[in-house]
Amino acid sequence: MVPGISVYGEKRVEIGAATGGEGEKKEYRLWNPYRSKLAAAIYNGVEAVHIVPGSKVLYLGGASGTTVSHVSDLVGPEGMVYAVEFSHRSGRDLVEMSKRRPNIVPIIEDARHPVKYRMLVPMVDTIFMDVAQPDQARILAINAQYFLKNMGHYVISVKANCIDSTMEAAVVFAAEVDKMKKDRLKPLEQVTLEPFERDHAVVVGVYRPVKKTA
Repeated sequence: MVPGISVYGEKRVEIGAATGGEGEKKEYRLWNPYRSKLAAAIYNGVEAVHIVPGSKVLYLGGASGTTVSHVSDLVGPEGMVYAVEFSHRSGRDLVEMSKRRPNIVPIIEDARHPVKYRMLVPMVDTIFMDVAQPDQARILAINAQYFLKNMGHYVISVKANCIDSTMEAAVVFAAEVDKMKKDRLKPLEQVTLEPFERDHAVVVGVYRPVKKTA
């Protein structure tokens, strides 16, 4: 989206015509899986994150915009990213970064209260969530009720020790998936984020799936 500018010091690579040659040059940004849970999930083999050119994405937990900027690149100029961040300090960086990227709408609000930004966000194709809170499954569910299309997708990063540090990570992940199912958030796949993040998993699923008729 913004050639020639690094967002967080990441390397950039130009591919295309040699100097003086014909053809179009393209610039790519390296995506560090140690800095981004979405990148870690992709590196670890998740089949699809459902973030494609032209899609509308609600991003919960935008922080300073590191991963938001990559999602901005993925959806391209025809797509939109609605990035919600509660921290005003991180939010300042998010707002500054978004000034160069017209497909990002920064929203400095608490993701627990989607009613506060309901006038800013339309129905979206995908929700990506990276909010390390004990009630993160509930936060995902209430945002899905407001904004996620039927048969839309969600991608959530689950941090086990933030939910219950006394239980095995796999047990916590299973319990969170059960909570999602009760809110019609059907899981499709799950990957752990080792070695990039300890005791983390990313769950990808679909909202309000249509039941198959016999």
